Amino acid sequence: MSAAIALSERSRGRTAPNPNVGCIIVRAGCVVGRGWTQPGGRPHAEAMALAEAGERARGATAYVTLEPCAHRSERGPACAPSLAEAGIARVVAALVDPDPRTAGRGLALLREAGIAVAEGIGADDARRAMAGFFIRRSAGRPFVTLKLATSLDGCIALASGESRWITGPQARAHAHLERARHEAILVGRGTWDVDAPKLDVRLAGLEGRSPMRVVLTSRPHPSGASRLPPSPDGRGKRPAREASGKGEGDVIRIARPEDIAQIPADHLLIEGGAQTATAFLRANLVDRLLLYRAPILIGGGKHALADIGLPDLATAHARWCRIDTRRLGSDTLEVYERAPCSPE
Repeated sequence: MSAAIALSERSRGRTAPNPNVGCIIVRAGCVVGRGWTQPGGRPHAEAMALAEAGERARGATAYVTLEPCAHRSERGPACAPSLAEAGIARVVAALVDPDPRTAGRGLALLREAGIAVAEGIGADDARRAMAGFFIRRSAGRPFVTLKLATSLDGCIALASGESRWITGPQARAHAHLERARHEAILVGRGTWDVDAPKLDVRLAGLEGRSPMRVVLTSRPHPSGASRLPPSPDGRGKRPAREASGKGEGDVIRIARPEDIAQIPADHLLIEGGAQTATAFLRANLVDRLLLYRAPILIGGGKHALADIGLPDLATAHARWCRIDTRRLGSDTLEVYERAPCSPE
């Protein structure tokens, strides 16, 4: 199951509104088929794994991170009947599908076909890998990751505003990898105007996975049009589109953190600046923290956060738990999730 979960991560940020599922088919101790949900949500992971396994699927065990679907779709066959028709003898599913069109029907169909079924194996890790899919269905919004790159004393820039670069090249490369794992990336209007960020992915081979761009701004354009002005560095116009995604252009504009529910994405990465980060924390809309910390002291610089609305110090505790720590060159990355969650 761990291997299937790792496969599911390959398509994170590319399958919405479908979940990023992973599937491995094992026969006689050997992997005979592997699959993960393809961009756009089809083919499903099970279909990819069955295609690779072919006749070797007969009598095999399928490990899948989410209950195989049972509902009909114009985009492709249902996975539960496909597994049964292929002769799979056993299915191990990490999680039940919350989609009411399946929601237990897939596992029931497999059992009716005489297939042994186990569920709940690796459930916590599978839920983390598909967090965007699950929170969209439970809360009606994307899974939100807040990225902060700071000095040891919590600054994101000098007092002058200079911030390039707080962290080193390895940390910045990792941040681009994170961009590739999100459908959307958001900055505040101040960051947009001052820094003119491209907000794209600049890693070899992943350039095509740049997320849609979102700007948090309550200031209307002087013309009254639904547009953002040209970027300060003169790279041409950056028109905004409505949060529904139906307008023209490649930049979505929202006025409040709560408006992220309208962004057509299951994973949203917030990159700046301090006011925007503070606004999302105050609204209790951050699910995951990426804290890149450089071994430098700035002193008197611009801090990463302002008042996030804590009534007392006790309230600050037990809100976050660290799930990962790693070195990136001379920098340190710490990953936190909203409590409760599994520790490192």
